[in-house]
Amino acid sequence: MANENYDQMGQDIFKNVGGEENVDKVIHCMTRVRLTLKDEDKADIEQLKAIPGVLGVVEDETLQVVVGPGKVNKVAQSMVDSVGVKLGETFPQTENKQSDIGNLKDQTSQNKAAAKQKYNKPNKFKSILKSLANIFVPMIPALVGAGIIAGIASIFQNLITAGTLTGDNITQFVTILNVIKNGLFAYLAIYTGINAASEFGATPALGGTVGAVTLLSGVTPDTPIQNLFNGQDLAAGQGGIIGVIFAVWILSLVEKRLHKWVPDAVDIIVTPTLSLLAIGLATIYIIMPVAGVVSDGLLQFINVVLNVGGPVAGFILGALFLPMVMLGLHQILIPIHLEMINQMGSTPLLPILAMSGAGQVGAAFALWLYFRHSKQQAELVQNIKGALPVGLLGVGEPLIYAVTLPLGRPFITACIGGGIGGAVIGMLGHVGAIAVGPSGWALIPLIANHKVVYYLIGLAAGYVGGFICTYFFGIPKDMKKTATDQVTAPAATDETPAVAEITEITEDSENKSFTDELTAPVNGHLIALSDVPDDVFSAGMMGHGVAIEPSDGNIVSPVNGTIQAVFPTKHAIGIIGENNEEILIHMGLDTVSLEGKGFETLIEAGQTVKAGDPISKMDLNVIKEAGLATVIPVLVTNSADFGSVTGIDAQDVQIGDTIITVKS
Repeated sequence: MANENYDQMGQDIFKNVGGEENVDKVIHCMTRVRLTLKDEDKADIEQLKAIPGVLGVVEDETLQVVVGPGKVNKVAQSMVDSVGVKLGETFPQTENKQSDIGNLKDQTSQNKAAAKQKYNKPNKFKSILKSLANIFVPMIPALVGAGIIAGIASIFQNLITAGTLTGDNITQFVTILNVIKNGLFAYLAIYTGINAASEFGATPALGGTVGAVTLLSGVTPDTPIQNLFNGQDLAAGQGGIIGVIFAVWILSLVEKRLHKWVPDAVDIIVTPTLSLLAIGLATIYIIMPVAGVVSDGLLQFINVVLNVGGPVAGFILGALFLPMVMLGLHQILIPIHLEMINQMGSTPLLPILAMSGAGQVGAAFALWLYFRHSKQQAELVQNIKGALPVGLLGVGEPLIYAVTLPLGRPFITACIGGGIGGAVIGMLGHVGAIAVGPSGWALIPLIANHKVVYYLIGLAAGYVGGFICTYFFGIPKDMKKTATDQVTAPAATDETPAVAEITEITEDSENKSFTDELTAPVNGHLIALSDVPDDVFSAGMMGHGVAIEPSDGNIVSPVNGTIQAVFPTKHAIGIIGENNEEILIHMGLDTVSLEGKGFETLIEAGQTVKAGDPISKMDLNVIKEAGLATVIPVLVTNSADFGSVTGIDAQDVQIGDTIITVKS
């Protein structure tokens, strides 16, 4: 792809997130451009997904645009270059280009953003994960590069030890590789301190210095520093990067407080001196000893789980890692990997977690084999061909977001395949990686203690497990007949414009086909489900549908059917339609916390209802006074059982208007 195309992709991304003026900063990881937006509502997710080269979009603490390895650094760099900042730097404030600042559109947008911020109450755990991601994600390219170099050095060193290779030149070459590798790993605490300081709002140089303190430079066996708690000598790096992160967080608190107290005239002298002295002493005498105990305990616990749990623990870890990646929870594992490498020489967690990628590869190959002759699934087959090579090398996002996740079932069977590979690694035991890097084939040079064969056996098990589970159990029902269907749509003409759609084919031609229309259960303004400020709904985890910002609190049934469930807190009602659609009406966000206050249920479970029958009342004022959103997601929770579930575009709706179409 030419450079101008990377530039175009970057500009298209800017255009569909509200322009450069709506972006606070841009960073990237191995496959995703990560944007921190000022107003997330200005992002057009569907248009972002439609940009050529974009494989998917993840809405999290940052907006993540998946473009794949190799391209992501070029696209992200082009974006920041066009603004005139560096990766991770805050974008300059841009003046409002509109002359009428107080116009209704701007005011509405501001109010909506303020409401969203109010409704999305901060989650401490997610904040911690976000901070860990911001600390380690910028280091991932260096971790990968240094890790691969370490693996190559290890291979050559093993060949030298075995006598296969000899000579001073080879030995010196290995030494040089280790020098390059140690440029990162020997001083990882310093890099961690710098990034942690940037994340926590402290001076980066001071954070790096605190990280360097843990290396105990200048301490020799003749001049040790004693641990105040047990009298033993402190070891360089004790407490690892976990201790560094905690120490720098304390540094940020101290430094910010001193900036407030110390007069401006002497702030540049007094604040860094006192901050560094206080945190340096605290790090040596308190944080390093305590963090050392915590780190040792954590690693011992993980080793006990792996040793005792064996294949069971391996299956659970291998199966759950991909959902962790999607939720951003995998970032918390990076410091654990690094600490295990620091203390044990390798991390036994990484080879097990790498099996999740093997399950994805097996699932993708099963889909390719099943649909390789289907012209209706030609786009899927092409996506698989493009994503498989990088998937084999351990980069799974293209397979996740362009292949298995959109289809639903294959993602689950891929996770099971990863669990099978993890179980095999757990059963074989003692398979570790000497550095953090990509999984798949790229991890082979990093496998420690001559256990490469065990790792390859695990990979094969993951491939086979993902393939078998997907081929026999993971093919979506509505797609099966397209595997051998050679019929193609007529070519587009001026009179018959081309429309991108999936042909609905029933599994049995004698089965009854149907089209059901779900009507609006409340008056209000319909919005896309992706715009709902709740990840569970916006990501489609609960099924396809729409959402309505209600103008009143009168709720009616959207279909003819039977009340399946009324939640005890009255904020949600489940209905089964005449064609077995499982419909969820969720009244407000986080309204479970009201414990029924503000809601009046007019029906009961098991009751038959007609479309338009009153089923509930919600007091919008009570919900708003509690600081909660009143938006009502309307979902078909078993969407995967139907050929298509399609919602209408954003607009004002009244009770009885069609909002969702369900086809067999």
